[in-house]
Amino acid sequence: MKTRLLGALVGLAISFALPTFAQQTNTPDPQIIEQIDAFDKKFAEAVNNNDAAAVAALYTENATFVTDRGPIYGRQAIEKWYAEVFETWHPKNYIGATDPKSPRIIGTADNIASNGEWSETLQGKNGEPIPIKGYWSTIHVREGNDRKLLVDAWNVTPAPAAPAETK
Repeated sequence: MKTRLLGALVGLAISFALPTFAQQTNTPDPQIIEQIDAFDKKFAEAVNNNDAAAVAALYTENATFVTDRGPIYGRQAIEKWYAEVFETWHPKNYIGATDPKSPRIIGTADNIASNGEWSETLQGKNGEPIPIKGYWSTIHVREGNDRKLLVDAWNVTPAPAAPAETK
């Protein structure tokens, strides 16, 4: 009888302790945030330099890149997409910021999901600046000592509607 009671008490104690441990893992590790911030800086530098090869080097060979026009698969196709964007729009002033509450470990510390926001200025056909912004979500994986993007999805936030004309 005492053994059963002891077993029940241990089980009860574990059931109360597990949610506490689970809650602790929801706090992003400061070291992971530093790694993602360093990655964001590399990405911004490559975009601001309009360097498609440097941007593509930040993706895994089999990455999936979800754009506002649909998914792109593989590093080579991603590099081609960025080369076309850079040739057409000449983006500058790219800023990407990770939401500091977003990094989450997926399985092991080698796999990190995060999200944030971005903005940049495109050059219109007549040279006029076109500011755009949006949000992104990524899955980073470790390749050697580096982090690479396995999945990258983003959107463009629509511009606010023009005010209605009054007569």
